[in-house]
Amino acid sequence: MTSSSPLLLLALMLAWSAPAFLLARAGDQGLKRIHLYMHETFAGPNATAIVVVPSPLGANATFGLVGVLDDELRDGPDPKSSSLVGRYQGIFAGAGLVSPPGMQSAINFVFTAGEHSGSTLAMLGPVLSFTGAIERAVVGGTGAFRMARGYCVMMAAGNPTPDSIVYEVDLFVKMDYA
Repeated sequence: MTSSSPLLLLALMLAWSAPAFLLARAGDQGLKRIHLYMHETFAGPNATAIVVVPSPLGANATFGLVGVLDDELRDGPDPKSSSLVGRYQGIFAGAGLVSPPGMQSAINFVFTAGEHSGSTLAMLGPVLSFTGAIERAVVGGTGAFRMARGYCVMMAAGNPTPDSIVYEVDLFVKMDYA
C-alpha cells in the first residue's frame, strides 16, 4: 500500500456513514449559518490531501501519521457548475490507538471569493467517529470573522470515487459579542 492508503481508508469510511441527522439545533440564537461543499482529491498528481509522515506502526496503521490538505471550498457539490469560494487548509494527525482510530485536526477556512472574501475561520478538533457526522469547534477567525466562535458539521455528500470525495459543510458561527 502507498503512504496515502490510510487517508483513502479514512475518507471512504466517512463517506459510507451517512448519518440520519445533520444541522444545528433550531434554538441556537445568534448563529450565522454558512453552507459550503469541500472537494477533496486524495490520489493522483492533483491530490489535495496527502500523508506526509506515515505511521511508524506500519502501512495499515493510522496512529502517528501526519498529513496536510488544501481542498477546494465551493458553493455547490458539482465542481463544474459551482463557484470556488475559498480553500480548506490544514493538518491532521493520527492520535488514537483504539478502534476506530482518532484523528486530530487543525483546519482553516480561507475565503477568497464571495461574501466572506478576505476572511478566515479557524477550526480545531478530533474526528471522534467514522459512523456519523464530523463536528469540530470554530475557535476564531479573521476579517469578518474576527473572534468568531461556533461549530462545524461535515458529512459526505454523494458517493465517493476511488480518487475523491465531496463533503457537505455547515458552519454555525457567532460573531456578536455585545
